[in-house]
Amino acid sequence: MKHSFTGAMRCNGKSFGQHQLWSGVILNSTRGLCTLALIVFLSTGCQKEGINSPADEVQTMNSSVAVVESNVANDYTGLTSQTMWELQQARAATARYRDIKNALKDDYADIMVDVEGMGHHFMKSSIVDGVFDLRHPEILVYNKNEDGTQELVAVEYAINLYADDAHTIKTPRPEGFTGSADVWNDDSGFPFWLLHAWVWSHNPDGVFNWTNPTVHLH
Repeated sequence: MKHSFTGAMRCNGKSFGQHQLWSGVILNSTRGLCTLALIVFLSTGCQKEGINSPADEVQTMNSSVAVVESNVANDYTGLTSQTMWELQQARAATARYRDIKNALKDDYADIMVDVEGMGHHFMKSSIVDGVFDLRHPEILVYNKNEDGTQELVAVEYAINLYADDAHTIKTPRPEGFTGSADVWNDDSGFPFWLLHAWVWSHNPDGVFNWTNPTVHLH
């Protein structure tokens, strides 16, 4: 996932060298002036390509992710680097939902599932299906503080437990995050495979543990 500005630097360096090479010619001929104009045009295009390249945009995004999610790496150990990266992506993708108003605007609704050791659950039912998408959790889990404010503590994934409307054909356990550390639950009483990821509040029992002893309902 690492990117650099090497391409842009090489591009700029080439243009600079061309400028020096033609400088003498430019002083002595009209042809040199035309060449200078062409070089300036090409150099400008090259610089713009370096500035706006997808690689640069990805690097900027990744830098922001690293800042937003630094405590995920600090909170949990024993996970592969790929799993940690995926958890960081889940955290970055839901950062705007720390303000519950944004969650409500995006159609996450209170489903009245309030559980000690978990929190208050808000689901976006329109995205519940048979596909695991770590950047779009079906459920956001909040813990109401004593002052009444809602604090985002976890994301939760809800994958259809059955492949048919009659609930007779059970779907296989979702792949989920890379590795075997995630803990999918299929006996919650709801027709979903469920997985918690405590990316917004440290869980001493593990990032994928079903409950968190630090979360208490208010």
